[in-house]
Order: sequence, then structure tokens, then C-alpha cells
Amino acid sequence: MTKRMLYAVAGLILAVTGGFAQRISDPFPEPIPPTDRVITVKFVEFATIPDSVGPAVAPRGGGEAVVPPPAPPRIMTMLYEAGTRRYFVSDMNGKLFAISSDGKTVTPYLDLTSPAWKVDVQAQGTERGLQSFAFHPQFSQAGARGFGKFYTYTDTSNMSVPGDFKPAIAARTHDIVVLEWTAKTPTSATYDGSAPRELIRIQEPYANHNGGHLTFNPLATPASADFGLLYMGLADGGSGGDPNGHAQNLGIALGKILRLDPLGTNSANGKYGIPASNPFANDGKDDTLGEIFAYGVRNPQRLFWDPKNGSMFMSDIGQDTIEEISPVTAGANLGWNVWEGSYKYLSGRPTGVEATGPRSDPKVTYPIVEYGQTDPLLPGGSQAAIGGLVYRSAKITQLTNLLIFGDNPSGEIFYVNADNLPKGGQDSIRRILLNDNGTTKTFLQAIKEKNVAQGRTAATRADLRFAEGPDGQIFLTNKRDGIIRLLVPGQ
Repeated sequence: MTKRMLYAVAGLILAVTGGFAQRISDPFPEPIPPTDRVITVKFVEFATIPDSVGPAVAPRGGGEAVVPPPAPPRIMTMLYEAGTRRYFVSDMNGKLFAISSDGKTVTPYLDLTSPAWKVDVQAQGTERGLQSFAFHPQFSQAGARGFGKFYTYTDTSNMSVPGDFKPAIAARTHDIVVLEWTAKTPTSATYDGSAPRELIRIQEPYANHNGGHLTFNPLATPASADFGLLYMGLADGGSGGDPNGHAQNLGIALGKILRLDPLGTNSANGKYGIPASNPFANDGKDDTLGEIFAYGVRNPQRLFWDPKNGSMFMSDIGQDTIEEISPVTAGANLGWNVWEGSYKYLSGRPTGVEATGPRSDPKVTYPIVEYGQTDPLLPGGSQAAIGGLVYRSAKITQLTNLLIFGDNPSGEIFYVNADNLPKGGQDSIRRILLNDNGTTKTFLQAIKEKNVAQGRTAATRADLRFAEGPDGQIFLTNKRDGIIRLLVPGQ
């Protein structure tokens, strides 16, 4: 009996014996096909980011904190800034690098850990640090309100001031802050501006589930109502199962996708604006946050748009059963923690989802595609969905008109048809593998081989992220070898 069949039998037993709380350990008994309609694509090594030094860690028994040895950078976000024709990439340990358009020159641009900034980046553990950054679309436009401005989203140990938003409980492990930086000269090799301005601060009750993605809609034009509005994917605050019900509470910022006007002033703290077009901005309820664009999310790691029709999507990391890619619209309830993917979420140990009544609440926005954490393609341990992009370029022809996403730890890359989107489940999911000089391999295999060449221990996980550049470029980043890879035409 295969591993997949064992999971299916276990799920059936739970469903039969579980009474009204019918639990199912794997709602997708048919595995993702390992060889059917696999797409292969070539790649090159585009740039190398320098090794990073993480924060000092105190021994458990006490004593002086120890600074860890240099390690590969924890690459989290990569962007192309069109005005300066440079790429920028962040290391979760608190550094931002600028990369020349050909990838040959990598320059330290901004170090958020510098004492001069007083940011106190909290980068301990695997989920904290510099989460994301975003350039204002007017960053390179002299005379514009957004000239020179970019934004960082980071965990901080500095809790000396009250948060703008608090969780449902008094616990406070650290804060999340969005900072506005203003460069005097956008084309400067390094940041030449002054200390950042704090826009928003969220108190975090637990160390995990910190988000998060900060982004402007790349499709919005100056004539668009969405132009210059900053989206923020904010996780549910941590622990497990959202025990305090943050994600469904419209009076709490955690577990939401927020949309802010970073240059506005009509927020409660006067440091940013709440767009009048936000779905809850004018609902007349004092206990509803106008900053909310959508709600019911657990740990939204990436937001992305379809260039063809403007549709917005999100990758959300699941609890113990389902990983999902979901559409996002204004005011949407993405379900968590009542739903995990298309199924009712059942809290407790062992956790699971209910076997009956999938996708039965018409008020909830369900995933377009989802997969089970026990799928045989995925190695043991935690799984985590990561978006993603909709590829509308013709440069890499085998990827044209595909919605591409992946599994963060395993490094598996998947696709579905962007013009015929599924309605949940994993039946439509197929793999994308890398062609490395004639040898087909997974992204994690490529990282492991690079680790060996670097004289390091081979990684056990990839921590995959996607990035896009001009002219149909797709980049793959990871936290294990410091290499940014560019997909190129050819199979």
C-alpha cells in the first residue's frame, strides 16, 4: 500500500468514526502527478548575494550572546525598479542590496540594522526579520509626491511605543513596523536619505506568522484609483489555529490584507491615508477597520496580479492540511480560521478538516487551487504555498498563459492554466522542473548541488520565492545558497 493510500484510508477511518466532527487527514486522495505534463525550463545564475551574519543568540542556560558564523543570505523579496534600471533584493537579517541590470554588480544599498536608524530589526528564528519592501511607483519621478520614497516591512524588538493596532490578548513578543524611507537621489549607489518615518505599527502576540508582503499594484497607472496604494499582507499573529480569532475579527488588523495610502493623513495616527475606496472605509461601523481590503487569512506570503485582466491572487500558508492560492477582491472573506482552503477547519490535536460540506458558504472566497500537505511529492515536515505570478509573456513560450506558484520548503514549482482557472483542489496542478545542462532536477536539487560546490552542508529545504523583471523575466530566489537564478528560453 502506498503512502498516499495510507493517508486516504486514515482519512476515511476518521470520517467514519469522528461523528459530527468528521475529520479527514488528506482531502485530496489523488496525488500531484510526478511526470504527467511536466514542463522543463532552462536557467542561468544571474547574481550572487553576499553571505549574511544573523543576530547574536544567547545560550539557553544564560551567558554572553554568540554571533553566528556567516551563512547564505535569507533572501525574501526581489524587485525591479524601472526608473533606475536596477534590481533590489532583501536579506531578512536586515540588509537591502542593489543589483545592476546585468546581475554582475551587487552593492549594499541600505543596512536597517545600523544603529543610526534605531530600527532594531528582530531577525531571530525563521519567520522574523526584514519581511518585504516596496518602491513607490513615483520613486524616480522628480517633483512627484512619491519621489525617492520606498517602504520596508520588518519585525522589530523596539516596543518602546504603543502599537497602532493590538491583538486580542495582552501578549507582545515584538512589533511589526512599516517604515517610509526617502532617498535624496534615487540613482545613488547607496541610500543617501535621512532616518525613516514610521507609518504603522502592529503589536504581535506570538513570534511566528508575521506575514508578509508589501507591494503596490504593478498594473495600476497614474489614472487608476489603485495607483500609489500600498498593499500589506498581514498574518494572523501566530501560535497555531488562530486561537484568538484575529482573522475573522474586522476590528483587528491581524489576519488581513490591508490597503493604505502611504502619502495620506486621514488614519487614526495621521501618518498614512485610508483610501475611500476601501471596502470597509465608509461602512458606518466604529469597530471595523477602514484599512482592511480583505480578511480571513492565515499567513499570506505573496500578493500578485494577472497582467491580462487585473485579477489579484494570494498565496496563503495552511495549518496542518491544505496549502492554497486564492483570488482576492475588495471585501473578500478568505475563510480562515473557519475554513482551511475549501474545507471546514477543525481545531485541536490532531488538527484536520471536515470531510463534509466543502465550499458550502457562499460568502467565502475559496481557493482557485490548493494541495494537501501529505502529497508524496513533498518531503516530510512543514509545507508552505508560495506565489507566484501569472506569466503573459511569450519569451519563455512553454510558460505563456500559466499561473505559476510553488511550495516554499520543498522548492517544487507548479502551474495551472491561467485562462481556465480551477475551482479548488489539486487535480489541475502540474510540475515545472529545471533543465540544468541537459539534466532535469528540482529547484532544491539545484540548491543542494550548489551547496556542495560551496563547501557547505547540502540544504534540506529551499525557501523558494519568485520575482519578476522586465521583458518576461522570472527569477527564483532562496535562503540557502545566495544565488539568484533566472529562467531562460529553452526546454
